[in-house]
Amino acid sequence: MAVGGETVSFQAVRETNLGVVLRTVRALAPCSRSAVASATGLNKTTVSSLVADLMARGLVRETGETAQPRVGRPGVLLALDDTSVAAVGLEVNVDYLSVIAVDLLTRELLSEHIPFDARSAGAEACARRVAEALRRTLGRPALQERTVVGIGIAVPGLIDTETGTVTRAPNLDWSGVPLRERVLALLRAAGADDVPVHVDNDANLGALAEYRVGSFARTPDLVYVTGEVGIGAGVLSGGELLRGANGFAGEIGHVSVAPEGPECSCGRGGCLEALAGIEAIVRACVPDLVPAAALSGTDVAELVEATVERASSGDATAVSALETAGTWLGRGLAALVNITNPRRVVLGGYFVPLGPWLLPSCRTAAREGVFAPDTGGCGIELSDLGLSAAARGGAAAMIHALDAGRLPLPTPRTTATS
Repeated sequence: MAVGGETVSFQAVRETNLGVVLRTVRALAPCSRSAVASATGLNKTTVSSLVADLMARGLVRETGETAQPRVGRPGVLLALDDTSVAAVGLEVNVDYLSVIAVDLLTRELLSEHIPFDARSAGAEACARRVAEALRRTLGRPALQERTVVGIGIAVPGLIDTETGTVTRAPNLDWSGVPLRERVLALLRAAGADDVPVHVDNDANLGALAEYRVGSFARTPDLVYVTGEVGIGAGVLSGGELLRGANGFAGEIGHVSVAPEGPECSCGRGGCLEALAGIEAIVRACVPDLVPAAALSGTDVAELVEATVERASSGDATAVSALETAGTWLGRGLAALVNITNPRRVVLGGYFVPLGPWLLPSCRTAAREGVFAPDTGGCGIELSDLGLSAAARGGAAAMIHALDAGRLPLPTPRTTATS
């Protein structure tokens, strides 16, 4: 077959059609083969062959006869097979690793939160800890009978997604780290089976998690804002990630909102991150508890907890500092809303426990800074995914890539019917 002057093999066409049928079953399930044929435009014989192939690969299963009366042989409904496949997501952050595995329906199979001072450890030690965590996860009983189709790793920084290289991550003090290559080498050295690994920005993957399974799932125009030491934004427009020319879109934390303000980790002055990032917040809220040395990842988690305790007790310093940070955050978000006009901005990470004191001033400042009336129809809300959003998004991204044909389908467990 020739397409656009190039010869396309029968197998390539078939693999494309397998992805089309898989996506259709996901969208319509429970559904009949006839419904899939109607939705895809493929003939019924082809659909039956493709469905048989997907069933052999553990991706689709039959659920039983349709309840609708019909002439002749009763139709059998199809659904995604949630028993055979898994995907894993892992987030690297300044003070922890988070690991999640999900099934084909992106339902959680297992999760683990690992306290780890990634900033102090350095890139090589962190890559080793990541590989160790993944190897342990792949060996867990919940995944033993499943095919793991991919691993998505989230990192707070600029990522070359083609190579899996962390171009720049100021809060981890990383530059030019070939994380994907290193993790794959470590997994192979440990005897783990080859599994596709993808590295992406934590905010991008957090946005995908919110779109798939968060409180505002299926909201096509949505922004997820990380609430960690750094501030990043994953922007969805029409249900697709806004990446930009080189994949570096969404770095709202390094927008200068007060040029004469405090120095940011990136070396510039007055970035939003330097005024409303979690490290800036805890330094202002609990100054007596902040050590003289640079904060470790463990310090950050403990200081956030102390900030919540003081704000809850009505401590004037903590409450005032949180209100001020909320105002800066709202001003930064106003610029983003003016440009992208999302339906929802979802605040994640440590912004969630601090939300009761951040949100009022944040919403007020955003409303005042957005040109369109009523904040452009955008609501600013808190995530319910906690510190697992980016890891969950990493796993969900692998399932999405499988649906879209960007990952190889599992090997058939039995010979498919042709």
